[in-house]
Amino acid sequence: MPVLGIDVGGTSVKARVTGEDGAVLAQWREPTPHGDVAALAAMVRRFTERHPVDAVGLVVPGVVDERNGRCLLAVNLGWHDVPVRDVVAAELAVPLAFGQDVRAGALAEFRTGAAAGDGGTVLFVPVGTGLAGALVVRGEVLDSGGWAGELGQVLLAEGPHAGARVEEIASAAAVARRAGAPDALTVASLVRQGDPKARAVWEDCVRVLAESIAWTVAVAGCSTVVVGGGLAEAGPLLLDPLAREVAARTGVLRTPALVRAAHGDAAAVVGATLLAREVAA
Repeated sequence: MPVLGIDVGGTSVKARVTGEDGAVLAQWREPTPHGDVAALAAMVRRFTERHPVDAVGLVVPGVVDERNGRCLLAVNLGWHDVPVRDVVAAELAVPLAFGQDVRAGALAEFRTGAAAGDGGTVLFVPVGTGLAGALVVRGEVLDSGGWAGELGQVLLAEGPHAGARVEEIASAAAVARRAGAPDALTVASLVRQGDPKARAVWEDCVRVLAESIAWTVAVAGCSTVVVGGGLAEAGPLLLDPLAREVAARTGVLRTPALVRAAHGDAAAVVGATLLAREVAA
C-alpha cells in the first residue's frame, strides 16, 4: 500500500513515495508553480499517474487551516485564502490529506525522528528561508486554526533590531543576507575561520532565536526542542551556543533537551507521507 507525500516549498516541490513499512520507493523534486493552485493540482495528478498510490499527503507553507483545507496566507507562493485541498482533491482518484509543512515536520520528528518516544511537549523549529515552530503536546500537533507556531512573525520590541521580525534576524536566509554570503552554511564556514562580521551576524541569530525558544519553552513547558532546517546543518556551531543561551534565559525553569532534527530538510515530506498513511488506512 504505497503512499505519496508532497512538500510544497518556496522554490521546489519535494515528493516521496513510501511503502507500508516506511521504506522510500521513489523521491524527486520539481520547481514550485507559483500563484496558480490549478497548476499545483495538475502536478500532483501527474505524480500519481507516474507512481500509482493509495493516498496522497500534501503539505504547504504559511498560515494553513487544515480543518477547512485552506491556505490563509503564503506570501512566497502568492496565496491568500485559497481552497488548496479542494482544488487538488478534485484532480485525484485517491484520498488526500492536507496539512502545513512545519506541523508535518513536527509530526515526523515526534513519530520517527529526534523526539520519538517523548511523552511531554515537543517544540520543532526549522530554521530555513523563514522561521516558524510547531508544538506537539501528548502526541497531538497544535494548529489553533492555522495560527499556531508563527515565531518568526513576532516583532522585536527592543535592542538593536527593534521593529524587525524575528525571522529577519534569526532565519538562515537572514543570516546569509546580513553577512553578505550566498547561503547560511557559507556564513558558518566563515565563523569557523574567525571572520568578525560573520561571527557578529551568527551571534545575533543565536540570541534572537534563543529568546523566541525560551519564551515558548516557558509558556508550553517543552521537554524537547528539535532544531531543523538548513541552519541546523551547521551542527554544534549552532546547537551548542543556542542551548547555552536558552538555558541562561529559562533560569529556574526546566531546561529542555535541544537536539538536531533527525530527518533534516526532509522532515516535512516525511510528515506528509505519515498524513497520507492515515487517510489510506
